[in-house]
Amino acid sequence: MFGYITPDKPELKIKEYELFNAFYCGICKSIGRRYGNIPRLTLKYDSAFLAILLYSLTDGQLKVNREKCIVHPIKNRHVILKNDIIDYAADINLILSYFNMEDNNRDEGSISAKLGIVFLRPIYKKLRKKYQEKCDIIEGRLKELTDLEEKGCASMDMAAEPFAKIMEEVIAYKPLCKDEKTEKILRWMGYNLGKWIYLLDAFDDMEEDAKNSRYNPLLGRVDGKLKEITHILKLKDKLRDRVEFNLIYSLNQIGKAYELLDKKNVKGLLENIIYIGMLKKTEKILGTRSCNEVESI
Repeated sequence: MFGYITPDKPELKIKEYELFNAFYCGICKSIGRRYGNIPRLTLKYDSAFLAILLYSLTDGQLKVNREKCIVHPIKNRHVILKNDIIDYAADINLILSYFNMEDNNRDEGSISAKLGIVFLRPIYKKLRKKYQEKCDIIEGRLKELTDLEEKGCASMDMAAEPFAKIMEEVIAYKPLCKDEKTEKILRWMGYNLGKWIYLLDAFDDMEEDAKNSRYNPLLGRVDGKLKEITHILKLKDKLRDRVEFNLIYSLNQIGKAYELLDKKNVKGLLENIIYIGMLKKTEKILGTRSCNEVESI
């Protein structure tokens, strides 16, 4: 998870804003209750989106409480109490965070990544037993991604494919995949979410990756010339239209898949995220918005 999937706050109703935060806080509490407080630091907004999307396909009623927490010790906040979808989103957040730490350690060898791995490895081992099939698939796709990185793959489509397949697996939550149609729609939505996240992150990180000689599918092999900021900015200008085409195509496919789902809840909040929040995030990172600000949650 990278934290790119957020609502557009100015377009949210107050009750939708409170509900998004209630999902986020519910996942945070789920992690704290089952794995301790330190892993809560890994939580990303993408996990709230995952829980909201999956909940929208159920008939279940949410149980919400008002609670304080370490980050908000004075004012009570709405928190969705324990349920299976909240716990699943929390578990997926930790699984992907563990692999993100391993990737950061491989690229940078930073102390924070090493410490993160130490804290998360025992948790991942537990989660691997719980979600063995999904973890096998995620590990296999990450191996494919690592191989592509080591070969310096300069094809954005090829490089994005393994992460797209990971997100396909993440979104396909088994208890909701009771019929072939729903599973197929969820997988296609997850696949395009993965492509959108991977390419957006690649474009967002171009300067930093060039500066630190890290792999980026939009840079190819980094040489000394590419480390100069003027060359990176020229390259971004050259690639912007092509990257935008791919990102907008993925958003379009996400929207089409969403329309096919049999949604029962939280439609307003989900539509804000999919049709407005993700589009504005795309425009902000590409630098194509006239007002280059997206108000975050």
